[in-house]
Amino acid sequence: MNPDLARLQPYPFDRLNRLKAGLTPPAGLAHIALSIGEPQHPAPALALEALTANLGALSSYPLTRGGAPLREAIARWASVRYDLPPGLLDPERQVLPVNGTREALFAIAQAVVARGTPAPLVLMPNPFYQIYEGAALLAGAEPYYLDTPADSGFLPDYDALPAAVWERCQLLYLCSPGNPAGAVTPLATLERLLALADAHDFVIAADECYSEIHFDDDAPPIGLLEACARLGRHDFARCLVFNSLSKRSSLPGLRSGFVAGDAALIEGFLRYRTYHGCAMPGHTQAASVAAWNDEAHVVANRALYRAKLDATLDILAPVLEVPRPAAGFFLWPRTPLPGSEFARRLFAAQNVTVLPGEYLARDGAAGNPGAQRVRIALVAPLAACVEAAERIRRFVATL
Repeated sequence: MNPDLARLQPYPFDRLNRLKAGLTPPAGLAHIALSIGEPQHPAPALALEALTANLGALSSYPLTRGGAPLREAIARWASVRYDLPPGLLDPERQVLPVNGTREALFAIAQAVVARGTPAPLVLMPNPFYQIYEGAALLAGAEPYYLDTPADSGFLPDYDALPAAVWERCQLLYLCSPGNPAGAVTPLATLERLLALADAHDFVIAADECYSEIHFDDDAPPIGLLEACARLGRHDFARCLVFNSLSKRSSLPGLRSGFVAGDAALIEGFLRYRTYHGCAMPGHTQAASVAAWNDEAHVVANRALYRAKLDATLDILAPVLEVPRPAAGFFLWPRTPLPGSEFARRLFAAQNVTVLPGEYLARDGAAGNPGAQRVRIALVAPLAACVEAAERIRRFVATL
C-alpha cells in the first residue's frame, strides 16, 4: 500500500460518530442533524426533468472533457456571474466539467505538485476542508496550515508568511466564501496572492462552492476569475476555480461541478483525468446544463438560507458569541466549553448534532483555532433549524 495512506487523519464525521457513541439522547426529542453541509432543499424540477429525459445517454461512453453544451453553459454562467468580457472564458480550452468539486479538489494536487526534497508545500486555511490536507499528503507534499482567527476576520494573514514558505509553495487552496466561517476574500488580497503566485510560481486553487449562498443579491462575493479580469490577467495564469451545483442548486447527489481557468493547467488536468476515468455521464450533463442556465431557483434557494440565518441568529445571539457570516450556510459560534465537549453534551441533552470545530482544524503555534467553536450547518428546513436553535439556547442556559 502507498505509505502516505497512513498519514491520512480520520475524517471529521468518523470522529463525530465516535464522540457520540454510547450516548442516549432524550427519546421525546427528534434528532436534528446540523453537522454535515448537505443541502436539503428540494432539487430544481428543471434539472430532474432534464435528467430523466436523457437517460438514453447511458448507452454511450461520455467524454472526459464533457460535451460542448455543458462546457458552454458553464462558461456562459461564469461570464455573467463574474462580469467577464464576452468570450474571455473559452469553453473549449478553459472549462472542464468534474463529478463534484470534492474529487477535483483532491485530484488537482496529484496533477500539479512536483515531488522533491525538501517536500513541496501545499498551503491551506485552518480550519479547512479536509480534502485539501489529504490531497497534499498523497501528492507527496506537506500541508502548511494558515490560521484564520476571529481577529483577522477569519482570513489568513498571508503577509506574515516568510519568503521561504512561498518559495516551497506549489499549490495554495483558497476557500472563499470560507468553510466554516463564511468569510469572503477581498479583491486586494486576491491581487496580493496573484502577485505572489507570479513571483514564486505556484498554482491557486480557489474553492468557491459557497459563492451563490450569500445574503445581498446586489453584492455577490467576488471570485478569482473576476479578480483576474479586473486586473487584466485575461489568461487566468496560475489560477483554477472550482464550483458546483451541490450548494447553488441543492443537487449534492448529482455530483456535478467544474474547474475553470488557466488553459495550460486545464490541458494537463484533462490528461490526468483521462487516465483517472472520471467522465460525467450524459444524463448528468443534461441536468447540469439545465441548472447552470437557470437563476430563478438559485435566488429562491438563497432566500431560504437567509430566512434560516436570520431566525437562528435571533435565537442564539443573546447566549453565544456567533458572528454573522458574509456567505455560506454555516454558523461558527464560540462555545463556553471546548467544542467537542459542547457537541457531546448538546447531543446527549437535546438530540442536536453539531460538529466540533477542532475536528476541522490542526494545532498550530496558537493552539487549535477551532477548539472553542462548533460548526452549525443550517441545511435542515426552517422549522427544524429554529427548533434546534431553541434547544441549543436551552442547553447553553444550563452551563
